[in-house]
Amino acid sequence: MFKLTLKSGGIFQILTWRPLIRPTFLCLRTLNFMRDKHIGLKLKSVDDMGANAWHTCHTSFGMLLSKMHQNSGDKTLENEACLSTVPIHVVTDASQLPAEFLQPSCERQLVIGFDCEGVDLCRDGSLCIMQLAFPDAIYLVDAIEGGETLVKACKPALESSYITKVIHDCKRDSEALYFQFGIKLHNVVDTRPPSSRGRIGFGEKWCAIGLVVFSLCLQELIAYSLIKEQEGHKRVPDDYISFVGLLADPRFGGISYVEKEEVRLLLRQDPNFWTYRPLSELMVRAAADDVRFLLFIYHKMVEKLNERSLWYLAVRGALYCRCFCIDDSNFADWPPLPPIPVDLVLQIKNWSLDHAILHDVYPREEILSVLDVPRGKMGCVIGKRGANILSIKQSCSAEIFFGGDKGPPDKVFIIGPVKQVRKAEAMLRGRMLQMY
Repeated sequence: MFKLTLKSGGIFQILTWRPLIRPTFLCLRTLNFMRDKHIGLKLKSVDDMGANAWHTCHTSFGMLLSKMHQNSGDKTLENEACLSTVPIHVVTDASQLPAEFLQPSCERQLVIGFDCEGVDLCRDGSLCIMQLAFPDAIYLVDAIEGGETLVKACKPALESSYITKVIHDCKRDSEALYFQFGIKLHNVVDTRPPSSRGRIGFGEKWCAIGLVVFSLCLQELIAYSLIKEQEGHKRVPDDYISFVGLLADPRFGGISYVEKEEVRLLLRQDPNFWTYRPLSELMVRAAADDVRFLLFIYHKMVEKLNERSLWYLAVRGALYCRCFCIDDSNFADWPPLPPIPVDLVLQIKNWSLDHAILHDVYPREEILSVLDVPRGKMGCVIGKRGANILSIKQSCSAEIFFGGDKGPPDKVFIIGPVKQVRKAEAMLRGRMLQMY
């Protein structure tokens, strides 16, 4: 049974979740009611439901939520117009960058959009451009013209805890900066939505139903959600969302980014696209557009997240930055991970929740584990069409990454709560033992 407990004391009990139209309709009616009444949402338990059924329900539910946002007055055309007016500066010398960026301080903390472009961007590739988006300007740091001196002038800012770097999928950018310039990217918010297998913040505006996560993004709804995972529940593996897809979502801007596809086509035709100088108008526009909207998306996301969720994003950002940067130091010289906020722990302990629910929502330590795979056996670990990894993802609340063609080779990277990471490790080791 699925129970909604309202702050006012009333109780909704949704007894039937099949057929599909009914649960979608009931969810929407309930959310509309609570949005209008400004009532908090608690999900006490989730009935066991088939993954295929919820995949269809997710599609319908997403369409309905999008319609709700259109009715709430989102004006995506105005968003796009406001975000396209800031000047763009091509930087070949550090003196062209803002002083508050070059000299970070606690008195002038910043939030910037950040991205990198290059050729085969990774530890062995070539970094060509770093994009920095400020509220009033965009700076394209030309690593080819300015060289190592210019990039290293940005090192204090990129490693500073006083400057928040908003990035969409930071792993390869961080790898390139670390191995090519010795820069340990720090204080990152990754706008790539966290894995649906991961724990979503208790109190944030994310509604997890049947282990399919929907971003409600209702401006008026201050809600919190909870999933109690039941043993044997069939799960649906997480899907990656591209920056173009995230930007097109009406909940995060609803802005079309056609130029990105144009640049992708050019990159497939000529991988050295970002090395050519002088920068063409298309190159400048494409590089700027990759960061132009990041601050807008960041503020859209942050305004909907509570303290636990912000901590979760900070930790995941730090772990993503480390992901492909493995070396002999084992991250010993990297900044420590953000600790669990003490006041958040005290707040959760004061909630009137039974022990089982309290255990489920309590913030859990997150780690990155790197598992070595015998040379030449990665294909067996992954399985035909990824079947083995898909099975593990369905069983563990952890994210699993591979170096792929860019490397690092023969390694599996696992990010998530300690218990779930250890579970994924055990399953992967079991798979490797079956090879012999």
